[in-house]
Order: sequence, then C-alpha cells, then structure tokens
Amino acid sequence: MVREVAESCVDGVVMEMVAAYCGRFYAAKPELAARRIEAIGFQVGHQLSERYTMERPRFSDHLEAIKFICKDFWSELFKKQIDNLKTNHRGTFVLQDNRFRWLTRVSLDPPAESTDATDNDSAPLGDTAAQTTSMLLYFPCGLIRGALTNLGISCSVSADMSNLPACSFVVRIKT
Repeated sequence: MVREVAESCVDGVVMEMVAAYCGRFYAAKPELAARRIEAIGFQVGHQLSERYTMERPRFSDHLEAIKFICKDFWSELFKKQIDNLKTNHRGTFVLQDNRFRWLTRVSLDPPAESTDATDNDSAPLGDTAAQTTSMLLYFPCGLIRGALTNLGISCSVSADMSNLPACSFVVRIKT
C-alpha cells in the first residue's frame, strides 16, 4: 500500500512549523529556532532514507550516497531530481535545485508602498523576509543531513538562496 500526502499539505506544515518556531516559540532566539527546525528535518530525513533504502544494498562510497540523495531521495520528496551536482572530490558537494519548490512563492522585495516603512526597533521589511526565507531552508538542510547520517555519512549541510527560487545545498563530509 502506497501512502501519499498532498504536496500542499506538506508545504503548509513546513511553513507553519517555521512560523511557529520563529514567531511564537523562539521569537527572541532565532538561532535556537533554526536549530530546532533543522533537528526536525534531520529526524524526518533519517526516517525517510531508512524507508527509501530498505530494498537497496549499502552504498560503497560518498559519491554514490550523494547521487542517491540527488536522484531518488529528492524525487520522492519533490517529484524532481536535483538539477546539478558539483564536487571538489575532497568531501564537498554542491546540490543545485534551480526551482526549489518551497521558495517558488517567496519574494524578498518589500511591497512598493512600504519600501521606507521601518520601525526604529525592527529590521527593514526586506531583511525580515530574507530572514524568514532563510529559516525555511533549515528544514531541507536537516532532511539531507539526516538522510546522509542514516547512510553512515557524517556531514554538515548549509544552504545558499542568493538567486531565488534557485537554491544550493552545500554538503561537507566530516572526516
């Protein structure tokens, strides 16, 4: 039996999770909110990779595992493969998604009528939008790190969203 969840439900859960951790639970501590969001992603990624590799033999090297993440794992999650994979052959991999689904409806530009609207106590609207958007990326970073950890690869994962809706995930293998 195949169980599926509507993509819009997953999108809504991720958005609400980020909003809850950033706005309600840890509003004054964004670094703690980021760690909690990444930890949830880690747990989900760990469990999903267990499910997706159940019928497979173990991967023989890091590159094989990364290719699994780019092709099969990403396809299961986002119905598409990673668009580009680069490596320096020394433990760093860059996974490029040219149209990352969770960033397609995000805009960092403040509304035209409020470009000068900032309070003395708060960041400009564009900075707030950028911070919220960057918080969205802690969850997929956790997904990738959790999946790779389950495959026996200790790593760190960071994200770059400098060219929305494209997103790059940088995986650094720990030796």
